[in-house]
Amino acid sequence: MNSGAVPSGAGPSGAGPSGGGALGAAQLLGPTEIRELAARLGIQPSKRLGQNFVVDGGTVTKITALAKVGPQDVVIEVGPGFGSLTLPLLAAVGRVLAIEVDQALARQLPLTVTERAPDLAGKLDVVTADAVRVTSLPGPAPTALVANLPYNVAVPVVLHMLATVPSLARALVMVQAEVADRMCAPPGSRTYGVPSAKLAWFGAARKAGSVSRAVFWPVPRVDSGLVELIRRQPDEPAPGGRAVSREAVFAVIDAAFSQRRKTLRSALATWAGSAAAAEEILRSAGVDPALRGEALGIAEFARIAAAQRAVSLRDA
Repeated sequence: MNSGAVPSGAGPSGAGPSGGGALGAAQLLGPTEIRELAARLGIQPSKRLGQNFVVDGGTVTKITALAKVGPQDVVIEVGPGFGSLTLPLLAAVGRVLAIEVDQALARQLPLTVTERAPDLAGKLDVVTADAVRVTSLPGPAPTALVANLPYNVAVPVVLHMLATVPSLARALVMVQAEVADRMCAPPGSRTYGVPSAKLAWFGAARKAGSVSRAVFWPVPRVDSGLVELIRRQPDEPAPGGRAVSREAVFAVIDAAFSQRRKTLRSALATWAGSAAAAEEILRSAGVDPALRGEALGIAEFARIAAAQRAVSLRDA
C-alpha cells in the first residue's frame, strides 16, 4: 500500500469545549451497522490480514477508558477497520491518526465518522499503509498507541511503532490472549521470550484485562487480552546505559532465544564468533554462561551487548 494522509473532511477540531466527551450509543457501531458497511463495500474479513472486527460498543468504550487518554493526546490507531474503536477515541482525545492497510476500509473510515459523529470528523487523519513499514507520520507527534491489532502482526507492529515514534508515551493494545501472556511475561516464566524481552527495553508491560471472543466478527477461536505498556521516561537511563544501542541488545536477545533449550554459551556462539568467545563476553558481563536466555532480564541482555562492544574495541 502507498503511504499518505487521507484528509478526513471538514469539521471542527473538537467535540465541545474540551475536545472530548462520550458518544451516544446510537453513534457507536454495532453488529448490524458493521455488517451493513461490509456488505456495501463488498468486504469479507480477511484471514491473511488478521481481520476480526469488534462489534460491541461497550467493549470499545471500555478500551478507550482503560487507555487513560484525554484531549491532550494524539493517538495512533493501527487497523481501525470499520471504525468501532475510532469513534469513542475521537470523542476522548485531541486527534486520531488511523493506519489502515485495506484501501477500501481506509477510504470509508472518514465517511463513517462524518455520518455518525460529524463534530469529530476534523480530528481524524487516515494513513493508508502497512503499519510495520511506516517510517514517518503526518501531523502532531503521537503520544499514545491504542488499537485492536491483527493477531498475525501484533508484536511486530507494537515494536515498530515504539521504535519509529519516540514520542509515544504509552500503549494499550488488544491482542490474542496467548500473545498478551508472552508480551507481559517476566524472566524465568514459561512464556517469557523475545516479545517480552524486547518490550522491556522500551518500558513496563502488564495485562490490563481480557476480552471475550464473542464481541468480534467473525468470532475467532481464541479470546483476547489487553496489554498496557508505559514507556520509560526520557530522563531514565536505558538498560545498559549509553554504551549500547537498541539494535545491539535486540541482536543478543534474538540469538539467545534462537536455540531456547541451549545454554547461553552455546546459543550465543554464532553471534559471538565461537562458544569460547561467547563465554568470555558472558563472564565479562557478569552472566553465568550455563544459564539459558529465559533466565535473563533486559538489563542482563544489555550488559552482554556492552561487553561484546568492549571486547571488540579491545581487539580492534
